[in-house]
Amino acid sequence: MPVTTHPIHIAGQATQPNTDLEVHDKFTGEPIALCAVADTAAVDQAIRGGAVATKAMRTLPAAARRDAIGALKDAIADRHEEFAQTLTAEVGKPIIFARAEVDRTLDTLRLSAEACNDPTDVPLSIQGSPAGAGYEATTRRFPIGLCSLITPFNFPLNLLAHKIGPAIAAGCPFICKPSEKTPLTTMLVADILATLDLPPGAWSIINALDEARDMLTTDPRIRFLSFTGSGDVGWNLRARCGSKRIALELGGNAACILDEGADLDYAIERIALGAYSQAGQSCISVQRVLCHESILALVRDRLADRIATIKAGDPRDESTWIGPMIDQAAAVRVESWINDAISNGAKAIVRGSRTGSLVTPSLLINVAPDQDLNCKEAFGPVATLGAFTDLDRAIEQINRSEFGLQTGLFTPDTDRARRAYESLEMGGVVINDIPTTRIDSLPYGGVKASGLGREGVTWAMESMTEPRLLLTRKS
Repeated sequence: MPVTTHPIHIAGQATQPNTDLEVHDKFTGEPIALCAVADTAAVDQAIRGGAVATKAMRTLPAAARRDAIGALKDAIADRHEEFAQTLTAEVGKPIIFARAEVDRTLDTLRLSAEACNDPTDVPLSIQGSPAGAGYEATTRRFPIGLCSLITPFNFPLNLLAHKIGPAIAAGCPFICKPSEKTPLTTMLVADILATLDLPPGAWSIINALDEARDMLTTDPRIRFLSFTGSGDVGWNLRARCGSKRIALELGGNAACILDEGADLDYAIERIALGAYSQAGQSCISVQRVLCHESILALVRDRLADRIATIKAGDPRDESTWIGPMIDQAAAVRVESWINDAISNGAKAIVRGSRTGSLVTPSLLINVAPDQDLNCKEAFGPVATLGAFTDLDRAIEQINRSEFGLQTGLFTPDTDRARRAYESLEMGGVVINDIPTTRIDSLPYGGVKASGLGREGVTWAMESMTEPRLLLTRKS
């Protein structure tokens, strides 16, 4: 691929002050792009432009917002394969999953366009209070104002859509900063945004580091911060964001329970997908598998057989499930966690290997509860296997985790499914499928160390708007 150069967009205008951020193909290591990076003056200009555009975005008719999102969706659809190939290059995402991410992005934008409506007054009943006699009350949601949107490296297109789609639909100007590890997909989206009919200053897409990046958290002109990424970074942002509203989509070490009577043909295939596809680089990747003791041996053998068929290597190969991890440091960390677990008594049912940033799949059993591989977020192609005899004890074990994003439970028993749903301390519980399952229209987010707030188009729009009461004394 030729090395391309990409500007940042400040208040909707492209500018190429430098080419300081080099993007590499994650499989070959070759440079593929040079991207501009904003300094503090450029970020201040973006914030000023967004603040000025707040009124224009708030009053932009629903039809205009709907048309803008629809035009963005159509332009990405027209360049579907280009976006997929870009994801494969800059993320190392296997091409089959890259194309699936583009498809999900189109659906997320479709949902965002459909959510565009002119604000309406909702009547409130106040007859139950004596003080309400003679009054009428309504409420309406108003756009919160300028939004700071920070996206991660693992799904740089769909998670971008999950932030900018609702922002436009809600009538909010925004500044988006992608991960410096995968900025290229976002820069392509910026080129499309520049062709849309949005108010001047309504959006900026930038790369920023250090002090310039910190302004996207601390500046008081920004009224909402949405961050998806690591827990350490996310909670640090919360501590420094001041009075602004914040939504955090952070990490997890998702568990999947296989109960007696589970459909193992389906479950094994889904667990293999959830644990190992895309090198396990998903916050809801299947990391811990808990089986009823009566099926442990069968699950162990069948899952090992399935893992043996998973192909790791060139992400451009249509049959590849596992491409390189985002960088060699991430791969070395996963390898060290596996080695530490084995040194402390775990047994490798399948033991992968590492070549540079490429890690082949591993499955371990008898991993001690205090091992990093169990209690932290692995974010790599590895899963642990354990047994339970009592479902309630399995739920207690899962709840002891500091994380609480999603859990999956395969069971034919509806009463046990309901009990798990009511007892698991999670943002989501998935019955008869893996915790990696996400439907983009539904609320998504975690509790405890996994974050604050919810995404999903209409749920994100709730965070980007504020209710305002109108109380009128009748004459």
